[in-house]
Amino acid sequence: MKIETILTPTELPALARRDLRQTACVVFDILRATSTFVTALHHGAAAIVPVSEIAEAVALRKQQPDILLAGERAGVRIRAAQSGGMDFDFGNSPREFTPEKVRGKTIVSTTTNGTRALRVGAGAQCVLAAAFLNLTATADFLRRENFAEILLVCAGTGDNVALEDVLAAGALIELLTAREDGRVSLSDASQIALEAFTNLKLTDSGDLGAALGDSENGRRLLAMPELRADVAFCAQRDVFDLVAGLDADGALRRVCA
Repeated sequence: MKIETILTPTELPALARRDLRQTACVVFDILRATSTFVTALHHGAAAIVPVSEIAEAVALRKQQPDILLAGERAGVRIRAAQSGGMDFDFGNSPREFTPEKVRGKTIVSTTTNGTRALRVGAGAQCVLAAAFLNLTATADFLRRENFAEILLVCAGTGDNVALEDVLAAGALIELLTAREDGRVSLSDASQIALEAFTNLKLTDSGDLGAALGDSENGRRLLAMPELRADVAFCAQRDVFDLVAGLDADGALRRVCA
C-alpha cells in the first residue's frame, strides 16, 4: 500500500494531470465541510452534491426546487445578497443538519475549500469524504477494498495548510499502518502528517479538541458564539459508523460494501 498526502490546496491543480484511476482519494475538511457531510448522511440525507460555486448551487435549485441548499463563505451561511436573491437553507455547521431537516433530502453544498477538493479528485477510482467522526469506518473500508494507492487530500484554509486536516490525515495513516507489518510506503508529506498526529498524542493533554481549537479555523469559529460548539463536535472520534463516497453522478452517498 502506498499512501501519499496533499497538505495544501495549492497542490490540487496538479491532480488534473495525474492518472488517478487506480487511486482511492480521501478528502478531509474537518472544520467543517466533510464533518458536515458525514453528519448529514448519518442523519438520513439521501445525497450531498458538492459544487464549487454559489451560482452552480442556485442553478440546481432552480432545476429541482425540492433540493436543499447549504454553504458558506468566510464561515458564514450564504445569504440572498451573495446568491442573487436566494437565502441558503443551511450554512456549514454539522449541528444544523438534524434528522428532521435532512432525512430523505438531497442537499447541494458549496464551501470555500472542501467541496472544491472533492470535485478535483473526481477522476479517482474512489473518492471518500472523511472526518474524525467516521475515521475508523473509513480506514476499515480502505483496508477491506485493498487499494494499492491511497491519496489523502487536506482541503486546507484558503491556499494554506490547515492543522486539523493534517491531524486527521495522520490519524488515518496511523489506523492504516497499524496492521500492515511494514508493507506500507509513505510519502514525505504522509510522514509529516503521521508525526503531527503522533506528537499530539505525546503531549501532556493529547486533547484533540484543544488542538482543533488552537488552529486558525478553530480560533475563528470559537470567536463566533453561534458556531463555537462546532469545534468540539468535529473533534469527536468515531461516533458515526458510515463511509461517505462520491458516486459517478457527483453526489456523496453512504457507501455500501
